[in-house]
Amino acid sequence: MARVAVANHAKLSWLLLRGGLRQLAGRANGHPFLRWPLVPLKADRLLISPQDLRTADATRASEIYAGRFAFAGKVVVCDGRSVFEMEPPSDEWAATLSGFGWLRHLSAADSAITRANARALVDEWIALQGSWHPLAWRPDVLSRRIISWLSQASLVLHEADTRFYRRYLRSLVRQVRYLRHTAGDARRGVARMQAVIALTYAALCIAGQSRHIKSTTERLTHELERQILPDGGHAGRDPGAIIEILLELLPLRQAYKSRNLAPPQALLNAIDRMMPMLRFFRHSEGTFAHFNGMGVTPADLLMTLLAYDETRGAPFSNAPYSAYQRIEAGGGVLIMDTGRAPPIEMSLEAHAGCLSFEFSSPKQSLIVVNCGMPGTARENWRQLARSTASHSTVTFNDASSARFVELATFRRVLGGSPMLGGPSHVAVTREDGADAIVLRAAHDGYADRFGIVHDRTLILAADGSRLEGEDLFLATDGGAQLSTEQDEFAVRFHLHPTVKATRLTDGHGVMLMTPNKEVWTFSAHQDRVELEDSVYLANSEGPRRTAQIVIRGHARTASRVQWSFQQATPAAPGGAGTARRTRDEEEPRLPL
Repeated sequence: MARVAVANHAKLSWLLLRGGLRQLAGRANGHPFLRWPLVPLKADRLLISPQDLRTADATRASEIYAGRFAFAGKVVVCDGRSVFEMEPPSDEWAATLSGFGWLRHLSAADSAITRANARALVDEWIALQGSWHPLAWRPDVLSRRIISWLSQASLVLHEADTRFYRRYLRSLVRQVRYLRHTAGDARRGVARMQAVIALTYAALCIAGQSRHIKSTTERLTHELERQILPDGGHAGRDPGAIIEILLELLPLRQAYKSRNLAPPQALLNAIDRMMPMLRFFRHSEGTFAHFNGMGVTPADLLMTLLAYDETRGAPFSNAPYSAYQRIEAGGGVLIMDTGRAPPIEMSLEAHAGCLSFEFSSPKQSLIVVNCGMPGTARENWRQLARSTASHSTVTFNDASSARFVELATFRRVLGGSPMLGGPSHVAVTREDGADAIVLRAAHDGYADRFGIVHDRTLILAADGSRLEGEDLFLATDGGAQLSTEQDEFAVRFHLHPTVKATRLTDGHGVMLMTPNKEVWTFSAHQDRVELEDSVYLANSEGPRRTAQIVIRGHARTASRVQWSFQQATPAAPGGAGTARRTRDEEEPRLPL
């Protein structure tokens, strides 16, 4: 353990040093001598314009035309001033504005007014921030803007005069040139991938950039091989990264073909591997599982991507490189995190949720979830969302199974908080039988601090109507008694906010009713359960209050907790139940 700690601290020191050097390099790259080339930049036309797969809302075009910009949960009304002169309410809002992804809404409206509005807004940005801006020229924002300008070129350039056309292309080529110098400053992971994809788009789409196709293709191949795992997952272990990257790779594949060039084999292989993972992480009711930074499921984008899945086969059950397990039986779906933390440089968004699971019923209702991440104001919730207590698993002494470096220096230099420690060994076995599927996993994330190994067994019946579980707390010395200072546990089951929960009077169970009137019984057998407040962060309308089932105890006196979720048959109308209402909501009718 001491060696691991020393190695982790060495990695952190190197990561911090490298991040600081990149920031200095970024400032140097922002010098006018690099932003303004001695030799005039040449680009007389665009050769192709890639497709934007992100869905658009034409009604947003009228809001933008009226000077009302609603991004990242904040609204700014311009009142006749340029939106690029307004004080941004948050960095998220400013990054979305400067990324120009909202141009797709103007394109959806498809009118002369929206096209003129798009040109005016692009022209304002060139005049006010086109030479330099600390946020607008940040690599991740710059990448998003280059892709947006290329994808929406037909909107912006249709009916444009020659002077605007040339000004637009000069600015675009200048941005591409700057990104070529600073792409390495982008944060490891999706941001770095998008920067390389933006450069590849530019080399394929802009006349005069063809000489860079070979070099950008090599960079793209390197990033794909580094980030996309053999099973199609992402190295950062965030399911949402698969959606974000595929949204860019699919049009990029077509862009190569439009230029009569063969797409690199790494690109084709990555797409083929990632497509099945879309189905792997998808619950019975259509949303993505909430692990390691996954927030609101963009259902429209997910359906768009699934339309490109040519195999349309059943999802596989084991993702060994991404370290997730999937159990599907009778239409019920259970997905479990069985992995260690990702590499430190890609752990800035990772969560301490080892052995947490989510469960959706055969009738397409989410029952057990993790809290997830909100779509906006992520910084306000990040520390809470990443903790083990925000996941449907076991915590000891209210501590997380991994530690996070919360120093302001790391957040400023790296753009996040790296994960340290956590499980170093996760053992997984499964048995697919005719009557049930058995999944067993154990992790040592608490072994170093508390001398405890958490062992969890899940059994899902073949018809999906019953889920049985057992949590074992094993002493690392082979069975010696645990001290009272280190053995307090809490087994948590966060419920989806649409599930109505009612605690039974015997104190050992909870009745659950889903929106489609399914009734489930949670039973803790010999242990008492409590219904406590929780929050579901991955809600499309913002964080939403919900409940969590919690079983508490001491591993020294209760080293085994058994529990189950059982689908019940609704009682006949008028029947009386034995449940006691504990929340401000209507009680479900219970079986007699």
